[in-house]
Amino acid sequence: MSSTASAEAMAITPQPLQGIRLAAAAFALGLANFVVVLDTTIANVAVPHIAGGLAASATQGTWVITSYAVADAIAVPLTGWLAMRFGTVRWFLFSIIGFGLFSLLCGLAQSIEQLLAFRVLQGFAGGPLMPLSQILLMQIFPKEKAGAGLGIWAMTTTTAPILGPILGGTLSDNWSWPWIFFINLPVVAIVVMGCLAFMKPFETRRIKARIDVIGLILLVLAVGSFQIMIDEGRLQDWFSSNLIIVLAIVAAISFAAFVLWELTASNPVVDLRVFRHRGFTFAALAMSLGFAAFFSQVVLTPLWLQQTAGYTATHAGYVVGWLGFFAVLTSPIAAGLIGKVDPRVTISIGLLWMAFVSTLRADWNTDVGYWTLVMPHLLHGLGMSLFFVGLSALAVSSVPEKEQTSAAGLLSFLRTLASAIGTAVAMTAWDWQGRTSRSELTASLNDPEGAMSLLQQAGLSFEQARVALEQLVEVQAATLGVLNLSMAAAVGFVLAAIAVWLAPKPRSVTLGSGH
Repeated sequence: MSSTASAEAMAITPQPLQGIRLAAAAFALGLANFVVVLDTTIANVAVPHIAGGLAASATQGTWVITSYAVADAIAVPLTGWLAMRFGTVRWFLFSIIGFGLFSLLCGLAQSIEQLLAFRVLQGFAGGPLMPLSQILLMQIFPKEKAGAGLGIWAMTTTTAPILGPILGGTLSDNWSWPWIFFINLPVVAIVVMGCLAFMKPFETRRIKARIDVIGLILLVLAVGSFQIMIDEGRLQDWFSSNLIIVLAIVAAISFAAFVLWELTASNPVVDLRVFRHRGFTFAALAMSLGFAAFFSQVVLTPLWLQQTAGYTATHAGYVVGWLGFFAVLTSPIAAGLIGKVDPRVTISIGLLWMAFVSTLRADWNTDVGYWTLVMPHLLHGLGMSLFFVGLSALAVSSVPEKEQTSAAGLLSFLRTLASAIGTAVAMTAWDWQGRTSRSELTASLNDPEGAMSLLQQAGLSFEQARVALEQLVEVQAATLGVLNLSMAAAVGFVLAAIAVWLAPKPRSVTLGSGH
């Protein structure tokens, strides 16, 4: 949203809360941010359950992840206009109630098409909650304790991915996959009650601001067409399909038109003019590369564990959930370094560490022990906080104060979009890598006839022996694909670390107050 309009929307500032009222309001706002972030990862380990329950393919199951992320990303730029037009607290309430309603409908879905439609609507409703919860947290705390409000927001942002895979796996295995959505309902109820009880004084006056309708339409066309193209590409044999060609053309034209329109619009839905600041541009590039690489691993690992290593969704969640352990513990340290150390140093250390940890996966196979799988996830968290907190601060501090709100909103949009695209690209690459590795393994099999003979001697029929041998090749091919993509993710982290050093050192660095 534009900085002038957002300043007008926040012009009337009430007195901060104190004591138990402050604690209760902060808890409610933190929960709102938590539940939205939780839903970016809670479905990761449940994809096989969802696909099986709705008679869909594993690929269609991953759309449950990407559809939410894309809708969330598109909704973020609208947050400023919606808050001005309807009031910050009023729209926060509308968003959280809508998020709860569509969570309920997701759980009641009877087909993959219904689930995807409700998941998109859930993402649209939840998108504004992250920025609005941050804005309101900064308002309810006294100015001298504003850092505590931002700390709560950052903490819930990093803890949610820990519980997401664990809750998703446990609920899917022991109850059923719809409960990964039903679990949101009591949280939404607490948030609504807390907001109604404590947040009314922080309502902003409503302003009849114009919305950039053309920019929004072009944004939806560009992002939606590109995402569908990535998701459907491997199923339609890419550019041998007319559908993929049409989607690629629509995405390219609408994106070009979107950029040209937003650069000249008086009240753009996404203020692309902040890219004129070199520091923001390269910080945003590093953020996008880093989150694309990170989410590609977060999504692929539980799928591989369940499809090839024989893990249940619960146990896959117990592996991936370790990602956030050190991230939570080190986030206060990372925040404390802001303004004391050149952020490019801490960011690049975090990214290079994440690249190194990604290479530790090269020794994985279907027989490795639990802690061998856990260790890269556990160590990953040491770099996450340096990467996430530092880059957010560097990006926002690289633009003038009057543009920081627009910069922060655009960064949130790019981060969410990069996560969705990284997921889709990783799934496409994994499928391609699997087919390539399968061909290579089949061609290099050592005495397949002898292996068939041994299997038949063990009591299997010819057909059973053939299926067993094919399954062995499939498992090894899928595993090689995951290992190769882990190395590709490591390269992505290194490129992000290089991009950080193309940004100039900011004169001063703060965590900012925008969303």
